[in-house]
Amino acid sequence: MARQLHDTLRELGYDKMISQTVEALPDAKDRLAYIANLTEQAACKVLNATDVANPLIDSLEVDAQGLASRWDRVYANQMGVDDFKQLAAETRAFLKDQLPQKTGGTKAQLMEIMMAQDFQDLTGQVIKRVVTLAQELESQLMGALIEVMPGERRTESVNSLLNGPVINAENSGDVVVDQQQVDDLLGSLGF
Repeated sequence: MARQLHDTLRELGYDKMISQTVEALPDAKDRLAYIANLTEQAACKVLNATDVANPLIDSLEVDAQGLASRWDRVYANQMGVDDFKQLAAETRAFLKDQLPQKTGGTKAQLMEIMMAQDFQDLTGQVIKRVVTLAQELESQLMGALIEVMPGERRTESVNSLLNGPVINAENSGDVVVDQQQVDDLLGSLGF
């Protein structure tokens, strides 16, 4: 039976398709592994950058709240001249040194997060190639199955499968939508 199927596929010209498929599948596997690797690297970069940026933001918030509460004391006339001078010096140092340093560090981490997203462009191209390969394989396999199907089982709905997947399922009455219909279709194909 296997020999007969092999001879039939060769007579129909599908032996070349099978050979191409055997060559294409390892490449598709490598491409998907590449996508998974780039995605993992990007996720790690984003998580690491977030881990670095969060303490910078937390520190800014705590320092700003501390200065604000001390300035509230100034406006409530609860602070002496010497304490006021110290507060003014600390506020100046915060605004001149600490704030630019921490916002610069945060900006650097945000840039790192943005740069980590470059994988999307690369993986998008690879995904399109793998999807195209899968669609070609599906189409060729469906064609091979329909070609070897006995004539009495070949109906118009079976022949319409050669047209490819349905894009707008709502406007088509011959779309398989649940497992029972899939089982019925495979049964009509002799499986």
